[in-house]
Amino acid sequence: MEKDNLKSDWLYTISPKQKLVDFNFKEIWRYRDLLVLFVKRDVITMYKQTVLGPLWYLIQPLITSVIFTIIFNGIANIDVGTGVHPFLFNLAGITIWNYFAECLKGTSDSFKKNQGIFSKVYFPRVIMPMTVVISALLKFAIQFLIFIGFYVFFAMQNNAGIIDFKVLMLFPLLVLLMGLLGLGLGMIISSMTTKYRDLTFLVGFGVQLLMYISAVMYPINVAVEKIQNNFPKTANIINPIIENNPLANVVETFRYMFFSQGSFSIKGILITLFVTVFIALLGLVVFNKTEKSFIDTV
Repeated sequence: MEKDNLKSDWLYTISPKQKLVDFNFKEIWRYRDLLVLFVKRDVITMYKQTVLGPLWYLIQPLITSVIFTIIFNGIANIDVGTGVHPFLFNLAGITIWNYFAECLKGTSDSFKKNQGIFSKVYFPRVIMPMTVVISALLKFAIQFLIFIGFYVFFAMQNNAGIIDFKVLMLFPLLVLLMGLLGLGLGMIISSMTTKYRDLTFLVGFGVQLLMYISAVMYPINVAVEKIQNNFPKTANIINPIIENNPLANVVETFRYMFFSQGSFSIKGILITLFVTVFIALLGLVVFNKTEKSFIDTV
């Protein structure tokens, strides 16, 4: 009788996850203060001991855009469309791409980076990759405002294209897709790195390679045409990779909504949505499965 009374005094009961896809919103909401605390920690400590501090939010996309403009538009002579300045074109691609890259790189070492705290206290482990996605969202918001500032500047000189307000309504969906793709792929890689540390070294390299096939610095139709003309023997292999790449679809749509240049496909967005949901669920399954035993392997 006394034992039953003691058991009923517990506020929470921690039990092993039984389902493959176990995303307990109620439990995550209970730990919302911890989530906010981790987000604040990430934002504050990211540039804590740097000389330029938050200015890196501004410097990174601007320098990258300048270099892309010189190399791809100045030297390689890639056409970005009529009435759009190449610098603004590249800045748009880099802004949305950086959000995916930050989510992927940040979540890909969730287990390894937090093994100390994971082995000592319990909380929903998925909070850590969620923290990365939310922190990266704040960084994306700042860089997006920078992009808007340059958009207004070039619009005053008639070099910013035309906003397609119908497609602009998809903006929240595009940001969500990029975040979920980065989260899903990051959780899969994080789970695999508990056994195969080589992947840690491949993440940065892989993100760079992925950027080149995701239409960040060129319009999809221009790339397809150039590859068909210059590399006809391999065009049947390379072009489908670029055209069906979910990331390329998001980047191309993001630019289309602001410039009305390039291509926009509802079918491409639906395929991207399907692939994103699949990768996010797969990442969650692999993450949940790995968290049960990763301490024994890390």
